[in-house]
Amino acid sequence: QEELVESGGGSVQAGGSLRLSCAASRYTDARRCVTWFRQAPGKEREGVAAISPGNANTYYLDSVKGRFTISRDNAKDTVYLQMDSLKPEDTALYYCAVVSPTYVCGLAWSRTDAIMRWGQGTRVTVSS
Repeated sequence: QEELVESGGGSVQAGGSLRLSCAASRYTDARRCVTWFRQAPGKEREGVAAISPGNANTYYLDSVKGRFTISRDNAKDTVYLQMDSLKPEDTALYYCAVVSPTYVCGLAWSRTDAIMRWGQGTRVTVSS
């Protein structure tokens, strides 16, 4: 059984929207600091957005601020990434990941070395 399962990827035209979902099989994972990362071909994996434990704070990569929204539904143990006004440069494999509780979410959310669990990824392709 996969512990983090992403879904919702697909192909859209520029300006379109997608909503990614990350379902956690572990109750504790669903409530930790969770980050959405992405990796485009030939590029390093980068943190896109994160949500803190308790959902009090959210964090975003500058290039997606105002276009992407991260949220969490505790009743469904699921974290979402709503992506609007998509651009071709958003094309990537998107992963959800759980940040180790030994790190402060607000400081480490985008660090790949702070991650204790990764999903398998879901592909997003944006055409111009």
